[in-house]
Amino acid sequence: MRLGSRTTGRGAVPAAALRGAMAFGAALVASCAVGPDFERPKTDAGDRYARTALPAETVAAPVDGGAAQRLQPGGDLPADWWTAFHSPALDDLVRQACRANPNVQAAQAALRQAQQLAAAQRGTFYPTVQASFAPTRQQNAVGTLSPTLSSGAPVYNLYTAQLAVGYDLDLFGGGRRQVESLVAQAEQQRFILEATYLTLTSNVVAAAIQEASLRAQIDATQRILAIDEEQLGIMRRENELGAIAVSDVTAQEAAVAQAAATLPGLRRQLAIQRDQLTALLGRLPAQEPDEIFDLSHLDLPVQVPLSLPSRLVEQRPDIRAAEAQMHAASAQVGVAIANLLPQVSLAASYGGTATRVGEMFSSGNLFWSVGASLTQTLFAGGALVHRKQAAVDALDQAGAQYRAAVIAAFQNVADSLHALVFDAEALKADVEAERATGQSLDYARKAHELGAVSYLALLNAEQAYQQAVIARVQAQANRYADTAALFQALGGGWWNRASDAGESSSAATIE
Repeated sequence: MRLGSRTTGRGAVPAAALRGAMAFGAALVASCAVGPDFERPKTDAGDRYARTALPAETVAAPVDGGAAQRLQPGGDLPADWWTAFHSPALDDLVRQACRANPNVQAAQAALRQAQQLAAAQRGTFYPTVQASFAPTRQQNAVGTLSPTLSSGAPVYNLYTAQLAVGYDLDLFGGGRRQVESLVAQAEQQRFILEATYLTLTSNVVAAAIQEASLRAQIDATQRILAIDEEQLGIMRRENELGAIAVSDVTAQEAAVAQAAATLPGLRRQLAIQRDQLTALLGRLPAQEPDEIFDLSHLDLPVQVPLSLPSRLVEQRPDIRAAEAQMHAASAQVGVAIANLLPQVSLAASYGGTATRVGEMFSSGNLFWSVGASLTQTLFAGGALVHRKQAAVDALDQAGAQYRAAVIAAFQNVADSLHALVFDAEALKADVEAERATGQSLDYARKAHELGAVSYLALLNAEQAYQQAVIARVQAQANRYADTAALFQALGGGWWNRASDAGESSSAATIE
């Protein structure tokens, strides 16, 4: 159903009537908007991340990366949290990645797009003003129809200039809700960008730690292989002297070959890890960076800030993005409700027409119109009702996704804290196991030289020592990785940048 009125005439524009119509529209726009007003979800975070209290300090082990770590509840992460590992090479790669990674660039573009869409939608709050000029040359069929011109001339030029103003009244706030939804979507993209930065920096740190771990494992395996080869040389000389059987020599040869066989697999993992690190920098594999990483060049942070649970929902960019998504869905419910209600539009035009350009605005050639229209959908096959219900369901979905994001965030922190504690204990145990198996290997070698133990006992001692060394190296790397994972789980410290204006601040402070 469409109701409207339109008045036309010649002469001056009824300015008072036009001003009154616009004032009426402004008053209606200022009225309340239909639909729910969004409120931030409340989360009962409690006062701890785990059911049982975690120790304030981890155990220590006498090895690089084995220092005791102390948790600082209520502490705050710096924006450049990766500098806590005191590696200039790592700091440089993180900066390179933030400048060149295509995923960051895509997220930056998505943020700019969302901001522009929100700004474009704000334009609906203002009248639309259009100017037109239409010159035509025409001929009337004066033998059949009356002449158009008062002069009766059949052929003439006609020039028409017109200024038209249109305004859709946001009577029930549907336009305002649409802007609210788009602003929330832009906010969501801002936190998606922050999450992209956090994921990227965390992946660069994790890749560097994994590279260092693989290099340490390769070095340990090469040292073990050198020891095994030295032992093989001794056994060959003993066999030549008739002190041991050939079977002992061949068994040692098999042990050497088995140790050597592990090296290609480790080197393959290292090559793949380097390719991954290169990709994070936004480069092709042939453009591998010069920086290399070793566990001895990384410092384990001993003071570990731990945000309070009540702060986590403010700090995690994925939670903030889920909250913004929920806000956008809430506003869309208002848009759907407003579409069920009458739509009111105002329109006005002013112009002139003449056969000469200079006479278009002369007396008698002017025209104007002022009008309004009211449109109400009476029947659309239930489409508007179903769209409104779909918007409500989308809000329910966004609410569930928000709760899932909160649960996952707290799980991430709890997992990282448990790993911090138990991997410290594992490293201490692995260091002790390496020491014990090393002593056992030394005893077995001396006893074997004296004929006190069999070669099988020596071989078992060597294998136990090899496994203990590799386990210790992996445990060392785990402690660095656990710390980086905790910093990531806590949100990465983006809120501590000098300014926080989306992509510009992120790029400026990280670069």
